Amino acid sequence: MNKRVYGVLGISSIMANWNADFSGYPKTTSDGETFGSDKALKYPMKKMWDNEGKKVLYIKSMRLQENSKKGEVTLVPRTLKERYEHIFGIEDLKDSKDIKEVLTNLMSAVDVKNFGATFAEAGSNISITGAVQIGQGFNKYDGTNPEEQQILSPFKDAKDEDAKNSTLGTKIVSNEAHYFYPFVINPMAYKELVELGVTEGYTEEDYQTFRRAALVSATSFATNSKVGCENEFALFVETKADAYLPNLSEYIEFEKNGDKNIIELQCADLLTKLGDVVEKVDVYYNPHTTELKGMAGTMRIYDIRTQKEV
Repeated sequence: MNKRVYGVLGISSIMANWNADFSGYPKTTSDGETFGSDKALKYPMKKMWDNEGKKVLYIKSMRLQENSKKGEVTLVPRTLKERYEHIFGIEDLKDSKDIKEVLTNLMSAVDVKNFGATFAEAGSNISITGAVQIGQGFNKYDGTNPEEQQILSPFKDAKDEDAKNSTLGTKIVSNEAHYFYPFVINPMAYKELVELGVTEGYTEEDYQTFRRAALVSATSFATNSKVGCENEFALFVETKADAYLPNLSEYIEFEKNGDKNIIELQCADLLTKLGDVVEKVDVYYNPHTTELKGMAGTMRIYDIRTQKEV
C-alpha cells in the first residue's frame, strides 16, 4: 500500500461503560477528563476477527488444566507461548529454531499485522511496531456523569449462614459519553520486515480489513457493560506516502442540540490547503442521531449503519 491514512474513530456510550478502571468507574485522567484507552478500541476489533476465524494472537483464550495429584480440572487462560502454539499448530515453541518462521507466523496474525507485537518467548525477543497506531480516545461531551446502579442477586451469600436476603451487586455506567480516537496508518513500518522476506508488507487488503472492523466492531461487541456502545463516527483521510498530518481528533468538536448530536469538523480548511497531497476523504456518521458541520465539498459522506453513500 503506497499511501498513509490519518483519521478519527468515534464511539458513543449511552448508559454503558466503554472503558472502566480498576474501581469499575469509567476511566478518567488526573483532572477528571473521561477517556478510553486504545486497548478498549482494539479489543472489539480483535474479537470480531477472532469470531470470523482469522488468526488473532493477542486475545484471551482458555484451556482446561488437569492436576494429576489432586484429580482436579481447572479452567485457566493460555500463556502467550501456548496461544502461539494453539493458533499456529505448533507442538512446542522451544523446538522452533528458525526465527524467520516465527516472524512469518507472527505477521500472518491479523492483529499483529495491524497493531504490532512484543514477543519475548522461548528464546525469541521480537518487537514489531504496528502499521496502525491508535491514540487515546477522549470524551468530548461535557455532560458526562457516572451512574451507579444497585443490582439484586437471586442468591444469598454462601459465606453468611444467617443471611436472610440475597446479595446486592453494583453496575456502573456513564449516562452518556462520546469518545474520539485518533489513528494513523503507516505501511512503511514494515519496510525492514519486507526486506527480510517475512511479510509482503501492509497491503490494501489489510487496510480494508482494519477499516471494516473500525466501522462496526464496537456496535457488534455486545457484552453486559458494552451494550449501549456503538460506532457513531469515522474519518478516513488517505494521503500520499510522504504526507504528515497532525492529530485530527483535535479538529473535532462535539455538542448536543436537543436530542440531536452535533459533530463539527474543523479540519476542512487544513485538508484543502494540502491540495493534491490528500487523495481521498471519507466521513461516516449516523444521520438518525447526528448532524455534521464543517464539511468540505471534496469529502464523501456515508451512513455508518449501512456503509452507503449519503
